[in-house]
Amino acid sequence: MDYTEFADLDHRAVAGRLLADGWNVCGIGDWAYVWRSPDGRLVARVCAFEPGYGVFVELCRKLSGHPMLPRVDFDAELRGGGRVTVMEALMPASDEERATVTERWDAAESGDPVAAVRSEAERLNAAAAQSIPFWGGLDRNPGNVMRRADGGLVLVDLFFAEGRDIYRALTEDPERVAAAFPADERVFICEIAALARQSSPEELAALRAAAASIA
Repeated sequence: MDYTEFADLDHRAVAGRLLADGWNVCGIGDWAYVWRSPDGRLVARVCAFEPGYGVFVELCRKLSGHPMLPRVDFDAELRGGGRVTVMEALMPASDEERATVTERWDAAESGDPVAAVRSEAERLNAAAAQSIPFWGGLDRNPGNVMRRADGGLVLVDLFFAEGRDIYRALTEDPERVAAAFPADERVFICEIAALARQSSPEELAALRAAAASIA
């Protein structure tokens, strides 16, 4: 598959291309759907509206080849404000493995690969807090520790945006959202995974009406 063609598409078209090529949805997060390649070696994270994931991609690029960060094969912003990121497929880590990595993160001992990730992640987090609206910070979710097929542990999705605040503002103060995100970056703001999974029809209608008022 030629991933470069994704950069000219929106998230709906990207999902259609993946489906047609035999990829299948293997995960649903708050922001994105995750598709797995037919051979199981890759995943594609596809999001309709994405204010913050680029910071994690930047971390992976800054520390390219780091044993505790995933290999990113392709990343692009999508038409309408979404994002697609193709990376190596990972499996969940055990509770014990997650706890061990959390302890190593907190200790930040010199020479530990986890400490290098923490240092760069904290630097990027400070910069993002000054430049990205509704920035949340570092995400210490234990589920962000995953495992390669060879058993190596990997840190993923280390940052978050305040989604609840964004969507509360969209219904209560839509002009605040309009000021935070350019119109061409929020075309599909009501199509993120969490809204599709959790919102009632009435809530979706209210969100779409609010989004339309600032389109």
